[in-house]
Amino acid sequence: MVFIDETRINVKAGHGGSGCVSTRRERFVPLGGPDGGDGGDGGSIILTASSSSRTLSDYRYRRHFKSKRGQHGMGSKKYGHMGQNLELVVPEGTVVYSDEGKLIADLREEGDSIVVARGGQGGRGNAALATSKRSVPGFSELGGHGEERWIKLELRLLADAGIVGLPNAGKSSFLAAVTRAAPKIADYPFTTLTPQLGVVELEDHETFVLADIPGVIEGAHEGKGLGHQFLRHVRRSAVLLIMVDLSGEDPVGDLDIIRSELSSYDKALAERDWICAGNKMDLNPDEGKVQAVEARCVAIGTEFFPVSVATREGLDKLLWRLDQVVAQSDPNLLVTKSTDADEEMAPGTLHYVFEETKQFKVVLHETGVLQVLGDKVEQMIHMTDMANEEAVEYLQDRLRAAGVERALGKAGAHDGDEVMIGETVFYFNPIPGRNETTDE
Repeated sequence: MVFIDETRINVKAGHGGSGCVSTRRERFVPLGGPDGGDGGDGGSIILTASSSSRTLSDYRYRRHFKSKRGQHGMGSKKYGHMGQNLELVVPEGTVVYSDEGKLIADLREEGDSIVVARGGQGGRGNAALATSKRSVPGFSELGGHGEERWIKLELRLLADAGIVGLPNAGKSSFLAAVTRAAPKIADYPFTTLTPQLGVVELEDHETFVLADIPGVIEGAHEGKGLGHQFLRHVRRSAVLLIMVDLSGEDPVGDLDIIRSELSSYDKALAERDWICAGNKMDLNPDEGKVQAVEARCVAIGTEFFPVSVATREGLDKLLWRLDQVVAQSDPNLLVTKSTDADEEMAPGTLHYVFEETKQFKVVLHETGVLQVLGDKVEQMIHMTDMANEEAVEYLQDRLRAAGVERALGKAGAHDGDEVMIGETVFYFNPIPGRNETTDE
């Protein structure tokens, strides 16, 4: 399976069904009455986190997703069926952004879900629109439009501890030695091209999840090497295990490079609990280098464990200490930050930025006409049959009741001027003396 940890998809919810215009005809009931049923709401599109999904590869080639529309209403006050929701399964740890980079949701645990496109509202039939003044409406509402938008999905692996280090420090070998994971192991840089997860099982049945996170070289925070492609996964590790090659030319310099790259990528990582493992003790590294790394760790205020993955020297001691640090780690440090750097999200919370704008505003369009913007008033337009004179009169009453007519007048609109509501153009035709109330 190809590991895909970032993608962009288009989601389009179903439109609502239109209401029905129907008149009841019964024997010995000469006037009958309206009996048109309401249309059903359109299906929404929902993202749900599941442990059954491991990557975002399902969304690599298929990018467009559409849910079902609602059925139209029928006579005898029969309602149309609601459109079926479309559920898209994503891996645990998926972060959802709007196409503008706004944080929407952090689907961290099994069952976390979020509506990313709401289905359109079903239109009311003429039975629901009847009032004392309008006993037999000759119109109904059209179905509302379903939402459509592009969203960005970003997978961040969830791990209790993340192993970071320069290429060939022995991270993959360490993961293979202490878990049942089977990462690719070789003696050339960037052997590991995808993050790897494994579960460490200690003798007293204690377990924790360990992740091998590739991509850290000098300049990684600027996108060099594998760069940003995998550094994002570091944020989802409660504890960091920085691994250096003690047999290398400058292990102290390697340690400094890693810490600098992590801090440059996300300053919050500087507050993360971490310990240092010096690998390849079996190669009899220079004692001065080992002491220098230990001294640097003491100066920074962290622990140092010299180990050999090849001979398993020191691994048990390191794993027990790693388990203790994981248990003591602060979960509040695990926040998901928005790409615009203005927001952050605590673990287990959901956020929905696609809130309906119930208020409206009047702006000057680039064509020179006044334009009314607002979800509620724009929905009124979408749900009106403009070819039906009675329906248009009802729309005018609703807009007047919502204060749109008065707002346009205050903005300088005169009788006969063109105005826009959303993308629809009208002629401004206020009715003098009409109160801003209506019976719906």
